[in-house]
Amino acid sequence: MPHLTAKNLSPAVEKGDLTVRLISAFKGLLADKTLTPGCKLPPERRLAQRFGVNRSSLRQALKVLQIMGVLSQRVGDGTYLNRNASRVLQEPMEFLMVMEGISQGELFEARLIVESQLAARAAERATAQDLAALRKALFDMENSQSYQARLDADLAFHEAIFRASGNRVCHFIFKVIHRAILLSMSRVGKRMDLRRPLAFHKTIYAAIYHRKPEEASRRMIDHLLDAESQLLSPPTLQAEARLAERIAPIRRGLVEREKG
Repeated sequence: MPHLTAKNLSPAVEKGDLTVRLISAFKGLLADKTLTPGCKLPPERRLAQRFGVNRSSLRQALKVLQIMGVLSQRVGDGTYLNRNASRVLQEPMEFLMVMEGISQGELFEARLIVESQLAARAAERATAQDLAALRKALFDMENSQSYQARLDADLAFHEAIFRASGNRVCHFIFKVIHRAILLSMSRVGKRMDLRRPLAFHKTIYAAIYHRKPEEASRRMIDHLLDAESQLLSPPTLQAEARLAERIAPIRRGLVEREKG
């Protein structure tokens, strides 16, 4: 790792904002490539000396970065910068959802808006590797022997679509959103018929494989509407009517695009 000096810190460090300034310094080191994903940090003593702070102050900043998912501690080895950027989003996003009281309905609405478009882009951009990942997720889901294995395969399928879309922002954010609905899925997962999501996944995969963006988008919408009706409160005719009304503009837009 390149030599670190106190100049990496913002000037005029004060006790009250020392942790904030240390975290800012770490962001600077990431931005200028002094620190790279997966790298091991120097020992605490060296870091404290080169930042010009005591070890207690440094530990506090490192603990915050660990909670944020930026760093991970390996017992008997040291502290590492995580390779997986999505972990950085997990804690803040989960706190945001809890503090703002974001409902499962809102999460599904976000999925309907965005994931339908990601499926369309996946149909346009998927590589051979992406298609292989989708097939593997389908195979794992069809052959799962436990609820957890089925859930893992379900999430892997959607993550493969996010990756295939080529948009890393949506990829990272929607991985976190999926984690946020895991508890809801666990409430009903054991009584859900495996054939339902698997059948939807197969139609989505077929549309992506055959490079049909509009169809991939439609199939994803159908899948998410079905999942929402299963995972939220028991569906009623009134609830289903509201779902259909909400998604009608999206469907009309797709139909008009196909005619055009």
